[in-house]
Amino acid sequence: MRSDNTSFKIALAKNFKQFSRFVPALFSLGLFCLSAWAIHSELSQYPPRAILSNIRMIPGEALAAAVALTGLNFLFLTGNDTLGTRYARHPLPYRKTALVAVISYAISNSVGMAMLSGGAIRYRFYSAWGLSAGKIAQVIAFSGLSFWIGLLFLCGLVFTLAPLPLPDLLDLPFNTVRPIGLLFLAGITAYLTLTGLNRHPVKIGRWSLPNMPLKLSLGQIAITSGDWAAAAGVIYSLLWLSGLNSGLSYFTFFGAYLLALVSSIISNVPGGLGVFETVLLLLISPPIGADSLLGVLLVYRVVYFFLPLMLGVMLLAIYELRQRYRRI
Repeated sequence: MRSDNTSFKIALAKNFKQFSRFVPALFSLGLFCLSAWAIHSELSQYPPRAILSNIRMIPGEALAAAVALTGLNFLFLTGNDTLGTRYARHPLPYRKTALVAVISYAISNSVGMAMLSGGAIRYRFYSAWGLSAGKIAQVIAFSGLSFWIGLLFLCGLVFTLAPLPLPDLLDLPFNTVRPIGLLFLAGITAYLTLTGLNRHPVKIGRWSLPNMPLKLSLGQIAITSGDWAAAAGVIYSLLWLSGLNSGLSYFTFFGAYLLALVSSIISNVPGGLGVFETVLLLLISPPIGADSLLGVLLVYRVVYFFLPLMLGVMLLAIYELRQRYRRI
């Protein structure tokens, strides 16, 4: 009986080992399918003729500036994974963290469910580079926390200094976003104080805030602030260099962009498709014409979401092919 049990365990271990060889391939196949679905969704919303027509209306220098700012945006995003691996006390060369950041953000921005899709990509790469599951979870949590800390800080700062009037249809008890901004700034101040002074994780109900060194927290804010400033600059550069901004300043536009961004995140729609455009139209149209803004937002979708998605899929495919070639 013992011999049979031993044989069964050996056979089971052997089969599991063989199966585990296919897990990375199955994972990558799933990511490719998910990315293909995202690409199809983007193209189905905007027919190719409409895309080409709107792109032709935008001057070449505006498109070049939008592409450059998108690149700058992703350059900032690479800092999240670089700091995240340091927070997990397993620093990696920048070329590795940059590769993971570009692929994960490029795909998760369009696919949606950033913690799930981006986290899965990070697990695929970081586990192959020697990080334990616990350390990978720390990097993922750090990236997610960076997103919210930076966003709340920026919203608090911009909403307080340049408060936008709220549309009447929202039916809120205040007329501008300044109370929201003050609330966000108070929350960020409390977070920095609690995590900076305590040596142990801070528990708030079921939530536990990590013990984050002040330098890392400020790094999170700086990186994410640059990230969102560049992302908003993509749309504003398209408007400004096309002569469509109608005197709207970047700072005022930035506030509208952030409010539309928060609304799209709350909606949990992949890429904020539809929600982001609707809120932005309510906030800045007029003075900018709705038809002009929609045309620019269409080009923005192509430059900021579609092109990085294609790049992310291509980089992932190259990485998987190289890994497969090395195993042969």
